[in-house]
Amino acid sequence: MDELSQALSASFSVSQEPNSTSAPHPRLAQYKSKYSVLEQSERRRRFLELQKLKRLNYVNHARRLADGDWTGADSDEEQGEEVEAEEEGMEIGEKKKLPKHYANQLMLSEWLVDIPSDLATEWLMVVCPVGKRSLIVASKGSTAVYTKSGYCVNRFPSLLPGGNRRNSAVGKDYTILDCIFSEVDRTYYVLDVMCWRGHPVYDCQTEFRFYWLQSKVEEEAVKLAEITKINPFRFVSLQSVPCSSESICQALAAEYSFQVDGLLFYHRQTHYTPGSTPLVGWLKSYMVPDILGLKVPAGPLTAKPDYAGQQLQQILVYKKGPRSGEVRPGAENGSYELEHLSTPQQPGEKTDTPGKMDTTHSNT
Repeated sequence: MDELSQALSASFSVSQEPNSTSAPHPRLAQYKSKYSVLEQSERRRRFLELQKLKRLNYVNHARRLADGDWTGADSDEEQGEEVEAEEEGMEIGEKKKLPKHYANQLMLSEWLVDIPSDLATEWLMVVCPVGKRSLIVASKGSTAVYTKSGYCVNRFPSLLPGGNRRNSAVGKDYTILDCIFSEVDRTYYVLDVMCWRGHPVYDCQTEFRFYWLQSKVEEEAVKLAEITKINPFRFVSLQSVPCSSESICQALAAEYSFQVDGLLFYHRQTHYTPGSTPLVGWLKSYMVPDILGLKVPAGPLTAKPDYAGQQLQQILVYKKGPRSGEVRPGAENGSYELEHLSTPQQPGEKTDTPGKMDTTHSNT
């Protein structure tokens, strides 16, 4: 997606403020040469074919994440890569070894650029809240929260299986979740499940994982949604809907208990694969009429903000030109979409502090 990269660079004036969200990301150029010249639709097809050939041992992988025991892991997974601590919210100049085993464990999305011909039948949509993308590992009587970069930023008891000493006596119960954390709501909104009570579902299709997540969370819904001493944060599962025109319009017309950030589109057949994938797409809700060509009801989610033209140009310019590769939308601070690069900071809005749990607004 060189054209998308160029659109980012050409569409915005460069701010004098370092890493300003109104300017292109300083690391964007690093992503240009990492991907071959393939259309997004073709890469989707190849990803689906590739996952059929993969035979990763997700049982061992989930157990290692839960136990923190990486004995025997490949040497290239050894800890030791130094990173600037400033990226994770620590004091400038301080350096720390990155816990690489917990880094890049989340499945990240791309802009939904090439609209799938089977969108209505083979895709699911999730309305996402504003928050901090987090890897949750509940094991051995404790619940740990990791950033996308692998830093453990919080640890507390929870009522997730394996998440507190009362329900983790045998040591076999552990749970791994993909969540969006909202500090305002003190809530972890559960986006996806990789393992529940020691049963990994990495290599299961999206439709099954979402069903599994809903059924398991519903069993503990009352307890998990209540803030108590033994469960200091809520855990609430996000709902998915089919991508038919009617379902999308209904979702955009609905009211939500959280501030909506955007929409994730999941291919029904994709496995949970850490890293960015064209089988998960991302749009801001106001983009639906322009990108998907749907007539949507007027409302807060479909009203275009002042910066709408900037963001839409990123996609529309790309759609008009020849395709060439992909821009990975992940960011070092745990945000998983490219959207935050071009969303001007609003007056009075608190600046994000990457890697810390006291963030009040972090684009997911």
